[in-house]
Amino acid sequence: MSADLDTPTGAAEIDTIKQVIATVEHAQNNELPDEFLSLFRADAIWTTGGGKRLFGRDAIAAFTRQVLPGGMRGLTVTFELEHVLFIRPDVAAVKVRQVYQTPDGPDVGTPLWVMAKEDGQWLLTACQNTGVLDDEEVSPDRPIFGTSE
Repeated sequence: MSADLDTPTGAAEIDTIKQVIATVEHAQNNELPDEFLSLFRADAIWTTGGGKRLFGRDAIAAFTRQVLPGGMRGLTVTFELEHVLFIRPDVAAVKVRQVYQTPDGPDVGTPLWVMAKEDGQWLLTACQNTGVLDDEEVSPDRPIFGTSE
């Protein structure tokens, strides 16, 4: 994590960012599109694990409302904070380890979320989700991110 973790302000910001990560996990596992969408800026950019590029919360909402209800059937996901780089006090690059538990085994992703703090709230701003091809936990069939060919 960045050196800012050593300050009381940095530690508080990290804790707040961890809460956003926990909310993403809760929203996905419980298939709650509105909870998930509340975490985005209106002009956010999201690239899904499958490479679909979404521009703006409206596009993210349309996609999420199409795939999330029922999309977690037989799956669970956990998110773990790996690293935070404060680009500015109100902008952070957040690296997350994402592990889907699937019937075929785990599938690991490594999202990068650029977050901006607005009106005291950290919001997802520019996010890229990427599968991890060589993780020891990865399922050979990669049901979430596609095959590892």
